[in-house]
Parts: sequence; C-alpha cells; structure tokens
Amino acid sequence: MGSLPPRPHPLARAKAANWSIRALQALWDRGITPKPALEPAYLWEIGSRGFETADEVAGRGHAEVADFRERLEILCASLRTEADLNALGHTMAYGQLTSAIRKRHALGRIWRTEPELAQTPIAAPIVVVGQMRAGTTRMHRLLAADPRHAGTRFCNSHNPVPVAPDWRPLKAGAALAIARRVNPWLEALHPFGSTRTDEEIGWLAGALSPATFEAQWHIPGFVAWSEASDPTPVYAEFARILRMDAATMGDATRPRVLKCPQFSEDLPALLAQFPDARLVVARRDAAEVLESSVSLVASQSGMQSDSADLGRLTAEWQRKLALRQQHIERALRTFEGCVAHVDFARLNADWEREIAQVYAALDIPLSQEALGAMRAEHDRAAGGQHTAHRRQIEEFAAG
Repeated sequence: MGSLPPRPHPLARAKAANWSIRALQALWDRGITPKPALEPAYLWEIGSRGFETADEVAGRGHAEVADFRERLEILCASLRTEADLNALGHTMAYGQLTSAIRKRHALGRIWRTEPELAQTPIAAPIVVVGQMRAGTTRMHRLLAADPRHAGTRFCNSHNPVPVAPDWRPLKAGAALAIARRVNPWLEALHPFGSTRTDEEIGWLAGALSPATFEAQWHIPGFVAWSEASDPTPVYAEFARILRMDAATMGDATRPRVLKCPQFSEDLPALLAQFPDARLVVARRDAAEVLESSVSLVASQSGMQSDSADLGRLTAEWQRKLALRQQHIERALRTFEGCVAHVDFARLNADWEREIAQVYAALDIPLSQEALGAMRAEHDRAAGGQHTAHRRQIEEFAAG
C-alpha cells in the first residue's frame, strides 16, 4: 500500500471525491440519470424488487417490522431536511438505504425457508465495549485471533446474507477499493480487509441503527429519535444474524468476539439477547478519544456535504461520547457477569501484559497457541497505515 496524500484539514477531500461530486451532479443536471428520491416509498420499491411481501416479516415480530419502517421514515426525513448532502452524499445515502432494504428482505427469505438458522445455539460471546478510537479494534482483533474464539469477517458484516459459492470477499474487496479511492485516508483511520475480523456495524446498519449514519451525515432529528427509542428490535435482528452467521461459518461452538462502539449506547438490549456474554471494556483519555473521533467523522462527512462544519461536528461528538460513557457506566453497575477492563496506554506499552490480565479477569486460560496467533495479528497491524492518523491529528493542531 502506497504512502498517503497530505490531509491538510479534517474536512479535506480527495480529488476523486471532488470529481465524483461534479460527475454525479452533471448527470442529474443534464437529465442523463434521474436524481433518486430519498423517500421511503421509492427506496422501498427499489430495495424490495424481486422479493415477496412475506420476506419483510419472516422470522420477525410485528414490533420489529414496524420499527424498521419507522426508522426509515425518520432517517429519510432527516436526510432531506437536515443533512444538506452533495451529489456524492446523496448517492451514498441512496445506495446504503436501498441496500439495507434489499438485505433485510434477503435475510427474511432465508428465514422463511430455513428458520432454524436464526435459532442456532451459539457459545457465549465476548463483547468488546468502549468508545470508538479507544483501542477497541486492536483488542477485538487480538481476542479473535485466539484459535478458540471466532470473529466476524468484514465481508460478512458488509453483507450478512450467505451465498454459495461465497463471493462476498470479492465484492467487499471491490467496495473497499472504491472507498479507498474516494477517501485515500481510510486505512489510516481504520485498517480494513475483506476477510479480516471487523466490527458488526454492517448488521446494525442493516436494521437502521444510527451508528454508521451519524458518522457520515448531519441528521440530528434521526439521532435524537434513536437515542430516545428502544433498540430491542435492532438487537433481535442482530442476534438472528449472528446465529445464522455462526451456523454458516461453522463456528457456533466457539465464542464470537463482538465489537461495535454503538454497543456502548445499547448494552442492556445487547445483553438481553446474550445474557451469558463476557465483557471487555476499553478506556482511553476522553480528550484523545474526542479528537480522534472527530477526525474520523470529519473524513466521512466532509466529502458528503459542502456545509460540513468542524465546530458543529466537534460539539455533537463531545455530547455523543459523554452520553455513551454514561450508558456504559450505568449498564456495568447492574451487570453480574465477567468484566475485564483495558487501558489504551497500557495496551500500547505492553499489550501482552494487558491481554494476560484480560484473560484472567474473564477466567479464560491464555495458551501459548493463542499468544502466538495474537503476535502474528499484532505484527500485521504494526505494518499498517493507522499510525499515520496520529501524525495527521498533530498536524491539524499545529496548523
């Protein structure tokens, strides 16, 4: 992977993003391609094409079906009235929402014919909880490297619908190549790989949980509604997907290591699905978390809206991170299972010692085989571009 281009400002755009904005807008202005409406009925028509009505409801309760419909309505309203998307942002929103509708129907079609997949018994998961940018990805991948554990492939999170032959790694690899072209700083923000262990944010996005959307768009109406709403329907869908994924990947007997920053907000709903889960709680200095989070979100929002504002974005994520921390602390006060705590600075200083205390807290033997696999993962991560993100943040402050 080559060197990164300069990133002079958190909201900086790559040339490819600017070209895409101009090209898409020209297609619409000249009437070559119609601008797709971000209206629920239109998106539903596109996303559900080729599926049966029963595919929407199969395996799901009435409240879950209604929840998805309501989320779509409110998210679309926020996108139309608040987000101020440019042509690239509008196209990305259209693509993500029609994809969510399509995958939801495809999952329902499977559960309509093979309902047992969504009910597969699984080993108690290990859940990495914490703010984004707090070392959760590193801890997630180290734990998942243990051969006795399992992790979710990025391509499976991106598309949870199993297929044979499994072309998902190829499709996800192509999607990542396009994403890296439009945002060349992507790997510095979060190292990806189509079959690499990654967070299950794609499963949450498929149920229209806010995590992936609020990190791209200014949608305060949808965010406020989501924060005030019960996330139980989202995690019921999440649990079905996890059970099916474990069945189709053949790892149902191994603890799946789960991770997504959204869990911090929704921990009771997640634990209601997996009451025997063990928790790994990651912590990092709040100021460092904020500046790193703002940099990540700005990288996404800056290319999708011409009115993205760094001050507004910083204030929102200061609020959001404080809210998530409150939710973590409240949930932990009543949780009676195993909990390990991970400190970002200690993880940097001596990751093997930190892993050893995590295993002890979770009452899991730490084998030499596990340590060897983790060292290979650590070495792989050390060769990535993520260290460039710290330099970018330092340059933002200096400038």
